[in-house]
Amino acid sequence: MADTKREIERKYESDDSGLPDLTGVTGVDAVVDKGVAHLDATYYDTADERLAAASITLRRRTGGADAGWHLKFPVAPGVRDEIQAPLSDSLPRSLAGLIRSRVRDAELRPVVRLLSDRDVRDLVDAGGRLLAEVSVDAVRAERLTGDGGVAQWTELEVELADGGDPAFLDRVDKRLRKAGVRPSGSASKLARALAETAPRKKGGKTGKAEKAEKAEKAGQAVNAGKSGGQRRPRPPQTAGDHVLAYVREQRDALVELDPAVRQDVYDSVHRMRVATRRMRSAFLSYGKVLDRTVSDPIAEELKWLAGELGVDRDQEVLAERLTAALTELPRTLVYGPVRTRLRTWMNARHGGSRRRLIGVLDSTRYLTLLDRVDALVAEPPLLRAAAGSPEKVIGKAVRKDFGKLADLVEQAIAAEPGTERDLALHEARKKAKRTRYAAEAAIASLGDPATALAKSMKSLQNLLGDHQDSVMTRLTLRELSAVAHAAGENVFTYGLLYGREEARAAADEAELPGAWREVTGGMRV
Repeated sequence: MADTKREIERKYESDDSGLPDLTGVTGVDAVVDKGVAHLDATYYDTADERLAAASITLRRRTGGADAGWHLKFPVAPGVRDEIQAPLSDSLPRSLAGLIRSRVRDAELRPVVRLLSDRDVRDLVDAGGRLLAEVSVDAVRAERLTGDGGVAQWTELEVELADGGDPAFLDRVDKRLRKAGVRPSGSASKLARALAETAPRKKGGKTGKAEKAEKAEKAGQAVNAGKSGGQRRPRPPQTAGDHVLAYVREQRDALVELDPAVRQDVYDSVHRMRVATRRMRSAFLSYGKVLDRTVSDPIAEELKWLAGELGVDRDQEVLAERLTAALTELPRTLVYGPVRTRLRTWMNARHGGSRRRLIGVLDSTRYLTLLDRVDALVAEPPLLRAAAGSPEKVIGKAVRKDFGKLADLVEQAIAAEPGTERDLALHEARKKAKRTRYAAEAAIASLGDPATALAKSMKSLQNLLGDHQDSVMTRLTLRELSAVAHAAGENVFTYGLLYGREEARAAADEAELPGAWREVTGGMRV
């Protein structure tokens, strides 16, 4: 079993002078000596250091109070989520899955070994409550690949206690700076170890330093953060640049959300599904920019993935809607074990869909999709229009999508109430979503008009989405009431909820004409 904790810490350069006096920090009543721990950590990565490039660390560590496997994901500067698993000879499956979207079929291997003598102090308040742990670490780093470089340094680390106030770190920081201690230039021990033990090239420079120097001479920026030393893409200029920037953003979102979906983090499934839809919409809307003979097969796989993600997400939406609707009813109108039956339905559906979804994320088909998207981003199938003006090429594509949406909305408004209109509104909803995503991709090039269109499309999408949710909720209520009736239960409450959903859908339909007039009146792209 893996445990997760949020790690909030700050790192500082240190010398042989040890730890400055921190008893004067506001709130600190005592500095408690916890002794010296001897830590031995081996860090793992792929041959091309994919985890390090994403500021992710994976280590197996012995010594100290938390020996075991540790996987850390960046959250914000100085903030990481650490997932721990018990000590074992091989990487636990619980952690292996969380980095699969990064590692894929590549082999994990030991890259760096860190030996640390950690001199620990606890900062506690008058009640003995832990405020932060401060340590002075004497570190020896050994590169386990290449020429086996070695580096040594001493650093000071301040880690906030679980549930502590981050503002306390500011007070400690002020005290340390006053004592002449300065923040570390490296975000983590691993980052420093990789930099200082990298194979050296001619002239005594490391390989990464040499690349950075060449890039600087060529007038190109090097991103030493998220991309792990890769060149930043130049600012978008052509239509192709803007579309690719949007596709790249969705690709990154897919990979980064994968671990959150596996951990069942709230709303992660929805966000990942949105990323697949945004990318697919970009391929469809900007078919004059990216060759659809190349992007269409990928778009089909994205549609498959969105569908698989939808099994879980649609369940979440229906569960939230039904729970809220039942909560709003007076107790006198709730007959029979409706809440119990709803919970049973939710748990059964959620458990089954979760198992299926994890299987999808572990599948060859999904990992192949990620590889194909990477390949498209690396070598984009650009067409002639890709070199054109963003205002002209992208603006034309957005207007084309809006025109198709207009036809569908008008058809839905004119359709007979009932199944015919429900289906027409559902098609209009999907087109509104695509138009919104096309407008989002156009914001960087078209500015305020695209921003306004994206905002109005989101509003329209919400209205049409509420209507579709009502359609699906009524289907679910019919299923639940049929099961309840077969069990001899009173089905009055299901009928009451059904009637309320009918009224809600009718209100959405009545609101649509006015909402659409407002959208068309504000169209400026």
